[in-house]
Amino acid sequence: MFRLDAKADGGGVASRWPVDDVPRAISLNRAHNVLVTCGALGRGRIREFTTRGYLLRDVTLPDDLVTPWHAVQSESGRFIVSHGGHASLVHRVCAISSDARRTHHSHGGESGPDTGRFDVPRHLAVDSDSSVFVADIVNRRVTLLTPTLEFVRHVVTPLQLRWWPYRLFLDVRRRRLYVTENDFDDGTYKSGRVVVFSV
Repeated sequence: MFRLDAKADGGGVASRWPVDDVPRAISLNRAHNVLVTCGALGRGRIREFTTRGYLLRDVTLPDDLVTPWHAVQSESGRFIVSHGGHASLVHRVCAISSDARRTHHSHGGESGPDTGRFDVPRHLAVDSDSSVFVADIVNRRVTLLTPTLEFVRHVVTPLQLRWWPYRLFLDVRRRRLYVTENDFDDGTYKSGRVVVFSV
């Protein structure tokens, strides 16, 4: 992991710390700690660090959360986790307890294009009401779920994207959703851009 302390003159000082796993995504929680979603060394886990790189805790994810991609922490302390890779049988978004011992809600199941299904749900964003936006790569859409992970609507469809949506950022105050989309071919990223939507 890297931290960049920016300066007013445009420069900055970079520092780094080890994660001891392969990080897939990061997010900040309410305490401004860094949550790193990992899943390459056996079971999936969330590693929580201070912004200075001190490890606060390790949360091991349940066995049925295969190929975790991204985790965010809700205001209530629950983790929202997206999981499911190309070879996975299950592609879901789950709300789990802060100790990862209980799954409270989930949305998804077998991969597919139908409403209620995902095909590699890769990245998440949460609004001020704890509603969840999900970047669904293979289906080329962004889905909005309630705080209890029930389907609301597709806020971005394949007709609005040129390539595959990989990352999300939600500007809650302006109600703008930033979606990165990339052209990926034969194991290589070819092109990319950021698309902005009003939500």
